[in-house]
Amino acid sequence: MFGLENLGLLGLFLGCFLAATIMPFSSDALYIAALVAGINPVVTLVVGTLGNWAGGVTTYYIGRIGRWEWLEKWFKVKRETLEKQKRYVDRYGVWLALLSWIPIIGDALVIALGFYKCPPFWTIILMLVGKFGRFAVWTWLVI
Repeated sequence: MFGLENLGLLGLFLGCFLAATIMPFSSDALYIAALVAGINPVVTLVVGTLGNWAGGVTTYYIGRIGRWEWLEKWFKVKRETLEKQKRYVDRYGVWLALLSWIPIIGDALVIALGFYKCPPFWTIILMLVGKFGRFAVWTWLVI
């Protein structure tokens, strides 16, 4: 995984950060490896969560700079599709951020939350809760 496992806590942070952006890999294996290697579980939980959360926040703000016209022009996404997605995001709003920990789907949700301009404060807080929950469960299962 790019040699991140050799960087200790910094590698864990960077790996978790990158996994929450558009990089196509999961931070779970790296996180579990850190726990199995004997790194303090509380420190591992904090570092993994903060790295993954920071990556999610970055992804959210990347979504915020997106424009409908760009998706229609460059990716050939129809306006009707965007409007349907917007209705879905409007229906569930910031609560979708709790699902940001789900591989692949979570990143798309975070981009959508930014793209459709969901309120940043609550989106970011609920994203932190979801990502903390994910790593807390992994910690409990491994330890």
